[in-house]
Amino acid sequence: MKILKWTGIILVVLVLLGYFVGLPLVREQTKKYSPERTAHYEAAGITLDVHYCGPYKKGREIFGSLVPYNQVWRTGANEPTTFTTNKDIHFGGESLPAGTYSLWTIPGPEVWTVILNSEVPDWGVTMTSGGSKTTRNPDTDVLQVAVPVLYLPDVVEQFTINFNLVRREMYMSLSWDQTEVLVAVNP
Repeated sequence: MKILKWTGIILVVLVLLGYFVGLPLVREQTKKYSPERTAHYEAAGITLDVHYCGPYKKGREIFGSLVPYNQVWRTGANEPTTFTTNKDIHFGGESLPAGTYSLWTIPGPEVWTVILNSEVPDWGVTMTSGGSKTTRNPDTDVLQVAVPVLYLPDVVEQFTINFNLVRREMYMSLSWDQTEVLVAVNP
């Protein structure tokens, strides 16, 4: 009976050490290779922030390989990318209430689906899947918009999200490798 009690205590201690020491250490290590970044836009009382981790290309084939076509991608690395707006806006032509959302995409060779979801999970993929399945719950999607793919003449080494003004209209751009997609973001 004593051995069973001590075995249980040791298992609990190991699990707690793994959760409180091991997991934070793993997260810190992964951010060395995909650093945290923020895209910020502020004008006319509207503040937009996108918080994400930007992986590097490092000579790899990205879309259609590392990031498979027609599968949900956490859109960056590590934790899910978040999109925050302080006011109600139009995102890709759809109404979006003020708030913070997780941002997911389904890349395709010609069109991407950009998804905003009301849940922001702790990590972007399940550990049991080896990183191939996301933690997105499709039942809590707030909106989905389809946007065409633009091909860039030069390689973008690090995955990047920016806000760009194009012909007096604001766009959120997602670019990596030689691929870019633009989502209209307007009041």
